[in-house]
Amino acid sequence: MTAVRTGPAFSVHDIPFSTYGSWFDISPVVAEKTYAEDLHLVSHQNGMHAVLRLVPLDPAAGERVETRVEATPGLLSWAGASGRVDLAYESPDTVRLRGNGLGFGVFAVAQTLTPFSGTYFFHDPAADAHIFTSYETGRRYRVTVLSGTLAVAAGAQALGSADRGVAVTAEANGTWEIAVEELDTARPPYTSSVTFDDIMKSAEGAFRDFVDAVAPWRSSATPAAELAAYVVWSATVAPTGLVTRPAVLMSKHWMDKVWSWDHCFNALALASGSPRLALDQFHLPFDHQDAAGALPDSVTHSEVLHNFVKPPIHGWAFGHLRRRLPTTLSQAELAEVYDRLTRWTGFWLTARRAPGAELAYYQHGNDSGWDNATTFDPERVVVTADLAAFLILQLHELAALAAELNRPDEADRWTRTAEETQTALLDQLWTGDRFVARGAETGDTWSSASLLDLMPIVLGEHLPGEISSALADRIKAHLTPYGLATEPPTSPHYLADGYWRGPIWAPATVLVEDGLRRAGHHRLADDISARFRALCETHGFAENFDALTGTGLRDRAYTWTASSYLLLAQAHAHRDGH
Repeated sequence: MTAVRTGPAFSVHDIPFSTYGSWFDISPVVAEKTYAEDLHLVSHQNGMHAVLRLVPLDPAAGERVETRVEATPGLLSWAGASGRVDLAYESPDTVRLRGNGLGFGVFAVAQTLTPFSGTYFFHDPAADAHIFTSYETGRRYRVTVLSGTLAVAAGAQALGSADRGVAVTAEANGTWEIAVEELDTARPPYTSSVTFDDIMKSAEGAFRDFVDAVAPWRSSATPAAELAAYVVWSATVAPTGLVTRPAVLMSKHWMDKVWSWDHCFNALALASGSPRLALDQFHLPFDHQDAAGALPDSVTHSEVLHNFVKPPIHGWAFGHLRRRLPTTLSQAELAEVYDRLTRWTGFWLTARRAPGAELAYYQHGNDSGWDNATTFDPERVVVTADLAAFLILQLHELAALAAELNRPDEADRWTRTAEETQTALLDQLWTGDRFVARGAETGDTWSSASLLDLMPIVLGEHLPGEISSALADRIKAHLTPYGLATEPPTSPHYLADGYWRGPIWAPATVLVEDGLRRAGHHRLADDISARFRALCETHGFAENFDALTGTGLRDRAYTWTASSYLLLAQAHAHRDGH
């Protein structure tokens, strides 16, 4: 029984094994920066929770055996000296497992249980299956033996901290199969006429269709495109709970949310090949827009947070998004975006401008998305140049939308506001060679070495040439062999794993590269793109990267990094004529 694999191989230590639409994955990552010895079924409903421990066993002794874990988009395998176990997704809520020469155990994750926590385990006579019911996820996990022998069923109906779970071993022909389902309360007993090989081929075909749609331009010059597509595809979940649409989570590790600027990069990467999913990504945070017009900080299955916001890059993003879509949006679709962007912009121009002030402010570094950037060291409630630049772009996009919707007076008003905001930005925050930040209450100004201070380059063609050139020169100082350090290594505040105080980040890279290109600095933009693409091709799709070594940091399967690679790789392929 040797499986034929297709698609890119990857390590489940870095990238969880999952499928489009599923709320659970198979991974050794069981909590933030916490790696278990065995693979687990890890749910992302009600937070991240490792529910079941999956263990290859010696069929004679019933003890754990060492195996080599292999993964491609359609198949996960444990390969040992005496046999193998294969796992594939039959559907987003069901996996099938097949073994030959090895036994296998499915056990509840060890916990100290009370009547109100942990996992309860029992045999359900109606379905002739064993069920784990998880307090933490609010879901049930049903194990049905399809062939083979149930060797162990320990801890059924037990309370307290007893071990609980099932183990299966082979029949005379040496093979066995089981199904593991995630369900709410009940469903008919599991039956299927589909073979394991057919399930595996279907899973591989679903991914192949996705990557063919979103990256038809891929070639040997963009070697990480398929794996980047897998990271995005496998992190997509079905609408459930507070997630109103199919959603690309930032990760199916511990960063399992949609933050209200991260989603823009996923939308852009999906736009040309999966336009409906792309529009869903753009709109999802807007589904939770509050009465003041603010977007939430983040959205997940069971939680919407409004304690912070995120920067208003959405006008910039939508301008690019609709140019990438294969068909023109209808007037109704444009009107919906226009209304949502109007309210979002109004939030910044009212709730985030001091009386008589022309420029908006952040209340905390978290609002900028650059949580701990050195720009925010002197004060937290700060008027910054990046915020003004994003709002200017958003105002221009609103003007364009108003014109398309035949609202000329509104278009004129948005254009005037954009011009007034840019005048204020240059008059108040440009010193002649750099942008400064200003305390919203104190009026004190300062500069920092953070790349955030250079983000007005996103204004591109709207910037005077001498200003874009000055910014480009300063941006060069942030370049390491791997890309743009968010704090230059020469800074006394640089930290190798300092979040926004040194590491390379995908969104900053994409925004800077785009602004430079629109401002005419093509050679520098090409260099930044090439370094970031090479970084991902060598070190994967981490949340961020050590600026001096390229090592991936924090969450190692981050979708906005994968999407940013796809964006830059696609643009590179088109420039090269592929």
